[in-house]
Amino acid sequence: MTTAPHVPAPPPGPGVQPPFPAPPVEGKGKRLGLSLGIGAGVVVLICSGGVAALIGLGSSVQGALNEQAESAVDDYLTALKARLYDDAYGQLCGRAKRDETAAEFRTRVEGEQRITAWRTGTFNSMTGTVPLDATYEDGQTEQLEASLDQNTSTGAFEVCELGE
Repeated sequence: MTTAPHVPAPPPGPGVQPPFPAPPVEGKGKRLGLSLGIGAGVVVLICSGGVAALIGLGSSVQGALNEQAESAVDDYLTALKARLYDDAYGQLCGRAKRDETAAEFRTRVEGEQRITAWRTGTFNSMTGTVPLDATYEDGQTEQLEASLDQNTSTGAFEVCELGE
């Protein structure tokens, strides 16, 4: 095809330039891989931080429960050792108080051999018990288990039963 005589010829020069340069293609896969790697690293850091926080919270809660349960058992046994039977009765759980009056409790514990020393174990939150090694007045030792319940109004642990 020939050009019509009324159309002027293109001006002399280096040629026609495209309106914009083509996007670069080299390194595209490398940048994508690096971006995905950094994103995955951030996700792992966030998730592992959450897991560590949950483990720390669980450990803290278990420690607090163990401390409160041990304190309840210690207070109860200290009152019995000092023969403060009304104080000891006041530290019993509601169920134990319904089963036995203060007078019946006093008569029963006065007839039993007194515990003079004890060492508590770790609170079992599944069974609500605390194991303890008890030493009686005559020097005899025995492994006992304190059954605990929580007071519904205060949330404090209370001793329900002390037995084998």
